[in-house]
Amino acid sequence: MLCDSHIHFIPQEISENTSFYKGVWSDKVRLFEFFDINKIDKALLVYPTTDAHLKLGWQKLCEIYNFFLAALVEENPKIIGFGIVDLSANISAQAKHLREEGFKGISIASSQEGAFILDKLTPLFEAAEKHKLAIFVHPQTINPIGFERVKDPLLMPVLEYSFDNSMFLGLLLMEGILEKFNINFIFSSLGGVAPFLKDRFDRVYAMLKARDMVKDLGKLPSEILKKVYVDTSGSSLANIKLAIDLFGEDKILWGSDYPVAPNVKENISMTDALEKDIAEKVKAGNFCRLFDIK
Repeated sequence: MLCDSHIHFIPQEISENTSFYKGVWSDKVRLFEFFDINKIDKALLVYPTTDAHLKLGWQKLCEIYNFFLAALVEENPKIIGFGIVDLSANISAQAKHLREEGFKGISIASSQEGAFILDKLTPLFEAAEKHKLAIFVHPQTINPIGFERVKDPLLMPVLEYSFDNSMFLGLLLMEGILEKFNINFIFSSLGGVAPFLKDRFDRVYAMLKARDMVKDLGKLPSEILKKVYVDTSGSSLANIKLAIDLFGEDKILWGSDYPVAPNVKENISMTDALEKDIAEKVKAGNFCRLFDIK
């Protein structure tokens, strides 16, 4: 069995109001062919944080996206959908509606308008916990951290997206969100650079705590981060192993990041180098447990 935890599809009505997400991003036939060619049994469809809200407004964007995604889920039983919400409206009511429509979670960006907004996200966390919705965190693609200083077509997606994602994860850690709320958080792309910093997280935390310069988390950062799921987004085997070391083998979800996908068959086959039981967890087991798929 194979489950893909990172798939995108942008309805045409939204696509035409974006600067980048056009063509294959709205091609349903290509999407379904991708499932068949790669023998994908289940796929998590999430929002990639486009700039369509600048033209449509958040309310209209959410209405369009959630309507089309609900139809797509009904048409193809392989798809598990995560909807989006307008943070300026009644979040609890929106979350309740998403649950009633059969959505399993909510997609959010790691930041908004060049800022991290944990205070504004508290109602979202409360609603997600209440209605048993997971939260998928995608890197902010519009004005991510560092964008005001460096604007480069390669450095932005490689570094700034990664650091935006990582910083938001770090804030959830330090503000106690991961401990306070009973929510399944899924971070894309292995949680950014976090897997490379496991030892530094713990070492620096211990040093600062000994000098009473950091809040007492009650346990090491690496222990708290094991609450988080991360998807692989086409990452290499070496990086997946680092993520396993930080988050644990039960929290890694294979993902292609379609349509920004690498050689999928090659990327899937490399997981066979892991121990058999771990490879099975990464490719399907963890996903099925998370979404209660029998």
